[in-house]
Amino acid sequence: MAEHPIQGLMGVTIEKIRDMVDTSTIIGDPIHVDDTTTIIPVSRVTFGFASGGSDVAPQSSKQMFGGGTGAGVSVTPVAFLVVSGGNVRTVQLVEKVTAVDNAIAALPELVDKITAMIKKDKPAETGNA
Repeated sequence: MAEHPIQGLMGVTIEKIRDMVDTSTIIGDPIHVDDTTTIIPVSRVTFGFASGGSDVAPQSSKQMFGGGTGAGVSVTPVAFLVVSGGNVRTVQLVEKVTAVDNAIAALPELVDKITAMIKKDKPAETGNA
């Protein structure tokens, strides 16, 4: 069975969206400030997609098709990860509006604290053995 025209239309649209939005859009390329500091941009990507179509009754001798498609993409910078001297911190560009945003913002500090606790406990464990 031959491919319906709307399948080709939707396939091309989806392929174009894949070209526009990939992981490097969300987590940007690292920016090396100096030998010890790297900044990594983080963005929020949202997109919408719409499609349409039309056809005529099967009795028509002429193949007719109407179509339409559309997509919208929004890329908003939301934060920077700053890696410096073995520590990672988040610099947010937008207000923390949800519990998820607050948790994400607190993660680097939490990782630093846990790492410090592990480093502090290791000499005590080896000294007791």
